[in-house]
Amino acid sequence: MYETLHHYIDGKWTKGSSGKAQDVMNPATNAILGNLPHASKADLDAALAAAQKGFNSWRKVSSMERGKIIRKAGELIRTRADAIATLLTMEQGKILAEAKMEVQGSADICDWFAEEGRRAYGRIIPARADGIRNMVIMEPVGPVAGFSPWNFPVTQAVRKIAASLAAGCSIIIKCPEETPASPIAMLKCFIDAGVPAGVINLVYGVPSEISEYLIPSPIIRKISFTGSVPVGKHLASLAGLHMKRATMELGGHAPVLVFDDANPEEVANLTTGLKFRNAGQVCISPTRFFVHEKVYDKFVAQFTANAKGLKVGDGLDPNSKMGSLANPRRVAAMESIMLDAQEKGAKVATGGKRIGNQGNFFEPTVLTDVPANANIMTQEPFGPVAIMMRFKDTDKMLEQANSLPFGLASYAFTHNGKTASKVADVLDHGMVTINHQGLALPETPFGGIKDSGYGHEGGIEGLQVYMAAKFVSHLG
Repeated sequence: MYETLHHYIDGKWTKGSSGKAQDVMNPATNAILGNLPHASKADLDAALAAAQKGFNSWRKVSSMERGKIIRKAGELIRTRADAIATLLTMEQGKILAEAKMEVQGSADICDWFAEEGRRAYGRIIPARADGIRNMVIMEPVGPVAGFSPWNFPVTQAVRKIAASLAAGCSIIIKCPEETPASPIAMLKCFIDAGVPAGVINLVYGVPSEISEYLIPSPIIRKISFTGSVPVGKHLASLAGLHMKRATMELGGHAPVLVFDDANPEEVANLTTGLKFRNAGQVCISPTRFFVHEKVYDKFVAQFTANAKGLKVGDGLDPNSKMGSLANPRRVAAMESIMLDAQEKGAKVATGGKRIGNQGNFFEPTVLTDVPANANIMTQEPFGPVAIMMRFKDTDKMLEQANSLPFGLASYAFTHNGKTASKVADVLDHGMVTINHQGLALPETPFGGIKDSGYGHEGGIEGLQVYMAAKFVSHLG
């Protein structure tokens, strides 16, 4: 059963005052799931006032007590995981097994920040004279405006909420309008765990209107955004104009380096799953495959066979191995990028077309012989397509891997320790994982460089961005 769609402001569920709303669609069936109200400026003012009030009280709650509440929220998320995951699949399209992994992972995030918030230590700096005590005190930065995406609507919202609360901050979270019910069901876990009114506020509406109203507000002290590079740049400039701290987790175009000493079939099996997870709608999705010429044919053959064998269908069907794209815009984008690539000479090893006329389904796709001037070589596809390229010279290949303005995630496969060390040193990305998928764990920092953004979510770094260091020097 689908959730009733509301905002959550100052401890109350509300339809808001704007009278505007939008339909929420099931991307697999095109069925209308519900009607989502939009927040007005009056609603946002109420959320801002609540966030200020919530911050004033929540910051005084001990880190031990905050941790107990956040951990309890994680326990409730686990208890309700099946119901939340079903909502997630209904409105986002990913297969149910992936949705359950996302929800369970969100509970792990709660556990991590519940504990790490208790260890947000300051420090004592040795003084130069007797009787002086130099201290660094870590304090919550203030009310947060968080903006989370539709590709991981539960995990990404929890990353922002749990970190904010662990640091002692309140938050106004704007979750995605395409996928509103699963964040609502998740938020109820925090409410039932005992988070006081005003500490978390949830709003929906026109994204640009909400961000451009919240960010300039003097109440908001910190911005956290996950989304596209163009929107991220706009919000970062707005945050900078108003001197607001910001974390920007933006897009990528991840290279995958497969060296000649790697087992091509094993690597193909692993990376097929990574590529087509969530239908490729993942910012760290492996996309540009640089495969050494000695293992290229075996790797591409195995990867292509795996892609052909994926059953695409409704995410609620237990036989589906890849679900739909999240919205019609992604289908149109995939069709456009495929047309451009093929017109410029790219070859389609498998896939390349929309599936049927109902829902937003697209074939798992493998491209070879893609020319350098094809749009997909420089634009993040954010869909189920992999680009295969041969290489012989490692240095030239690494130069290509680093050539784009993105710098989020990268992957490499080699059993040569010297090669692995060189790759780790040379790849110009915020995250590098070698011989496995080692990204996005709660205890590890997640973030990029260059156009992929700045700041981190996860790890101690993901807590520190919600805190300010105050230096106190005391004589006597």
